[in-house]
Amino acid sequence: MNLDAAEIALLVIPAVLVVVAAVAVVSLARRDVAAARDRAARDVQSAGDRAAREAQATQDDARRAAADLDRRAESLAARERALAEDRAAAADLAQQLRDRALALTRSEQEALELLARSRQEAAEVVTQAREEATAELERTAGLTAAEARAELQRRVVEQATYEAEAAARRVEAKVRAESDERARRIVATAVQRVAVPTSSQSVVAVVPLPSEEMKGRIIGKEGRNIRAFEALTGVNVVIDDTPDSVMLSCFDAERREVAQVTLEALVADGRINPQRIEAAYAHAVEGADERTMAAGHHAAEEAGVGSLHRDLVRTMGRLRLRTSYGQNVLQHLVESAQIAAVMAAEVGADVAVARRAAFLHDVGKALTAEMPGTHATLGADLARRCGENAVVVNAVAAHHDEVPVESVEAVLVQAADACSASRPGARRDELDQYVERMDTIEKLVAQHEGVRRVLAMSAGREVRVLVQPEVVDDTHMPGLATAIAKHIEADLTYPGEIKVTVIREIRASATAG
Repeated sequence: MNLDAAEIALLVIPAVLVVVAAVAVVSLARRDVAAARDRAARDVQSAGDRAAREAQATQDDARRAAADLDRRAESLAARERALAEDRAAAADLAQQLRDRALALTRSEQEALELLARSRQEAAEVVTQAREEATAELERTAGLTAAEARAELQRRVVEQATYEAEAAARRVEAKVRAESDERARRIVATAVQRVAVPTSSQSVVAVVPLPSEEMKGRIIGKEGRNIRAFEALTGVNVVIDDTPDSVMLSCFDAERREVAQVTLEALVADGRINPQRIEAAYAHAVEGADERTMAAGHHAAEEAGVGSLHRDLVRTMGRLRLRTSYGQNVLQHLVESAQIAAVMAAEVGADVAVARRAAFLHDVGKALTAEMPGTHATLGADLARRCGENAVVVNAVAAHHDEVPVESVEAVLVQAADACSASRPGARRDELDQYVERMDTIEKLVAQHEGVRRVLAMSAGREVRVLVQPEVVDDTHMPGLATAIAKHIEADLTYPGEIKVTVIREIRASATAG
């Protein structure tokens, strides 16, 4: 095969390049191996140095630990020697204590034996002395031992009984004092909480007027209006210098109320004459029942009592005109109901029952003029008929101890009644006596024949007597006035003078059709 130089060169050059590259690679590998050997040698040298240092440190630690163990061993040995010495001392002390305990035991036994002998000897001496004393006492007192024992027992029992009774009395006195204090506190609290004004009623009613000119209308021409008003109502009309008002004076509360309603109606209308006075008076009399019911309902609401029977409401309303020693009875019942409710709440009783019973306890006072019996009995009967429960009926009947009380509410009603009636300013004896005197005068004069109506006026200093014109004529009027005056002088005791005026009136009327 014939190859030219160029082709040979192309074939040889790659082979040469491969050989050169191989030589280079081998050279580089040798250098890397040498470097690796150097690094390994250095690492081995460094590890050997570290191992030597660690071995040296370990040896040093071992030497120190050995020295420490030696010191601890010496300390333990010293402690063991000290403990051995302490054990020996404790053993010596224990032996000493055992010796002392043994000695004390022997001494105690000897003392016990001596004490036993002493007790026996003392018992013998005491027995002998007791026998001698008993014999001496029996000879002196003339009693045997059994009799003396019985007497001593009796005296001991008497002494114990006396001490027990004394202790019981002390406890009873303490309880009574505490009970009284608690009762006073409850009553004081109840009265303090019920801050109602003094419920006294006077014999004068004030009627306000729109102007002074109205006084002239009330008096009328030549006084005919005021005379007609006083004769019809039985009430004194007092017209003085008091501006824009007149006073109505009468001891009878019912008359005074009717007269007040009549005069207020006349003042409101403005037309005042005898005919208008009669019409207004008739209307006032007709409205009495309505005023009675309104007063009963108002009092029940004020006392906090509901669901009352209509008859009870009407009867309670009638008490608005009733007084007891100057105290308005209806206001007294309202006040008693409020006090009883407060006390019932304090002692844990039934507040509603106590309030209701206290409100109704004097309802019978409205019936005493119509029916026989005490107001407590009449009130209890009325409450029973109107469906009140047995506790309320008993409280009403027992509030003056006419029947035994059956509940704590009945006792509270008694206490509330006493609180309301006895507090300062509640009642005045003078007014009740005054009303009684006026009523006595009217009843005495009404005994004469022909008398139709009697009006005690001017605080009892004047008595106006309206006669029946068909029975008493004009000629007999002076004699009747004299007879009435002598009757008053003979049967009544009074200060000053009493003027008797007899009035005879004849009316004639006709109707034009």
